[in-house]
Amino acid sequence: MISDRLFTIREEGDSLLILDQTLLPHQYATRHLNALADAAHAIRAMQVRGAPLIGITAAYGVALALKEGASNKALDHALQTLAATRPTAVNLQWALARMEAVLRPLPVAKRRAAAWAEARSIAQEDVAANRRIGEHGLALLQHAAAQHTPVRVMTHCNAGWLATAGWGTALAPVYAARAAGLPVHVWVSETRPRNQGLLTAWELHAAGMPHTLFADNAAGLLMQRGEVDLVIVGADRIAANGDVANKIGTYLKALAAREHNVPFYVAAPLSSIDFACADGLRIPIEERDGSEVRHVGGLDRHGARAAVALAADTTAVANPAFDITPARLITGIITQHGVCAAGKLRSGEQTSPPSPGKGMGGRQ
Repeated sequence: MISDRLFTIREEGDSLLILDQTLLPHQYATRHLNALADAAHAIRAMQVRGAPLIGITAAYGVALALKEGASNKALDHALQTLAATRPTAVNLQWALARMEAVLRPLPVAKRRAAAWAEARSIAQEDVAANRRIGEHGLALLQHAAAQHTPVRVMTHCNAGWLATAGWGTALAPVYAARAAGLPVHVWVSETRPRNQGLLTAWELHAAGMPHTLFADNAAGLLMQRGEVDLVIVGADRIAANGDVANKIGTYLKALAAREHNVPFYVAAPLSSIDFACADGLRIPIEERDGSEVRHVGGLDRHGARAAVALAADTTAVANPAFDITPARLITGIITQHGVCAAGKLRSGEQTSPPSPGKGMGGRQ
């Protein structure tokens, strides 16, 4: 699928090596995480990003924290520190709860080794779950291929292998299609203000996948022209009723997809579903610093990293990092167990690919 040298996170002795995603797509560089503070910073500063990878990093962050001592006080401090890094992605809280459930009952002397083992299991399970998501999503792409090839998939933000321990979520079906010999073209939304779409373009290029980067506001036009067969996005948190929190701009794509009868799918592991959260209105939305909107980063004419001011520092800015897509706009949610109707998560009711010429119940 990709070069063996490419990875998001891996163990190196009693430390971690991560890919610093804040430098992509212009520079490939790794960073060592040696302590709890390093892991917390990596999550908060988005050196690692993507809900599954945030959870994995948090799990390993607990292991790093216990290197110097594994008392209840040390465990509590690690859990509290990591929980405070980012509020929206539920995988973070899920991973920390799982680590605590394993470690809390153990004698202090056994906690350190158990922490590394459990974090490793979480990472390995993520790869396996994403592979299954790819297999289930492949069936949707094969269905679409009966109407048009290459299959034209639109995505938003980055929900590929860069956001996970491997394969990705929204891009897993694309990689599975490539392995199956099914022609696919990916429409890659730039996803301002953090421009995570550039990460998607970077990893698709590394995998040799045909793709086109487009400005966020062009999504509706592309669908209106009939140039999109289906949309697949990831998720940072899915409420019990099927509402989905994902990178800001997802909701607008779902609305456009409804208008133009384009199937709209969300791909996420079960760890992204928060059954304790009744609906999307109860999902906390992270508000990020206004400088992300006022400035844009890139390379200058000499190839050096630089930030360019788009607006004055005195300009008032709203910078919500996520939005909520209602379950009624979602054709189905792809998990490692199959494709489920968005409003039927608790019952696990499966959904079939939409009939040719029909999307999500919009204009026929």
